[in-house]
Amino acid sequence: MDTKLLTIRTLVSSLTSSSDQTRLAALRHLRRTSNEDPAARPLISAAGAVPLLAGALYSPSHPIQDHAAATLLNLSISDRRPLLSSPTLLPALAHLLSRHATSSAASAVQSAAATLHSLLAVVAEFRPTVGAKPEILHALISIISDPDSLTRTIKDALKALFGIALYPPSRTTLVRLGAVPVLFDLVAKDKNGTRKVGIIEDATAVIAQIAGCEESEDACLKVSGVSRLAMMLCSENGSCSLRTKENAVAALLNLVRYGSERVVGEVRNKVGTLDGIAYVQEHGSPKGKSKAVVFFKLLLDGGSSGEIGQDLYPVDSDSGSSCRG
Repeated sequence: MDTKLLTIRTLVSSLTSSSDQTRLAALRHLRRTSNEDPAARPLISAAGAVPLLAGALYSPSHPIQDHAAATLLNLSISDRRPLLSSPTLLPALAHLLSRHATSSAASAVQSAAATLHSLLAVVAEFRPTVGAKPEILHALISIISDPDSLTRTIKDALKALFGIALYPPSRTTLVRLGAVPVLFDLVAKDKNGTRKVGIIEDATAVIAQIAGCEESEDACLKVSGVSRLAMMLCSENGSCSLRTKENAVAALLNLVRYGSERVVGEVRNKVGTLDGIAYVQEHGSPKGKSKAVVFFKLLLDGGSSGEIGQDLYPVDSDSGSSCRG
């Protein structure tokens, strides 16, 4: 038997040990191997590691949680099917994520959120499955609302939420779970009067997706969402990035597409200048430019929501995930 395969099988077998020390040593090796050797990832999965790694997420030991979650993330980058087919993975991730403020290791929570993003960004058929797990959605919303969450963890949670919201029925669920006010809180300036650009970009991308359902109208209006999106779109002096402006256009268009005449009037009233839209039309991505053209038509010609019913999705989120060494 190949030495590499024999070593991997021995390490995976050690995950069944009753000794935390033995399990931890095996997890350290599996984490390093899955990070440094992409060819080893399918061998690790084939050896039956996924359910054992998922089980390790329930451990009270932070190091065990950390190494298990990081290994799952590494496997998810190039060997997704064994994770998708494991019935124990999502309950274990939900358990870990839902305890982000209490018993879960911060690094493990970050890896768990990144694992979801890695799977959701690439495998479309996984999105309805995750969207049907309200405990995961609630945990991700809780993470991004927690002021003690690490910035990287918030970004990974936002990217996971973006992937979930790519499945239209999940948008309604996210609205009902209270995602909209939490997301708009993220785009507000902090106590120092500044914004974290990366978080703003990811948060507005999720807002733009969630805006693509009828239930989003009331939720957005309750938090003055149209006004806040218009301010981002029309901001000057580089206070909002181009990607944020593109997301603002996409969100406003989706609100009009799925909303009533009330929100259409609100959008026309609040977007008082066309400079921000012109900037997106001139400098944006191909999708951003096309949305800006449609938005110009809406504001100048009074286009109806029925005329803007195609391709209103925001700029694609970065689907890449990094290994955890």
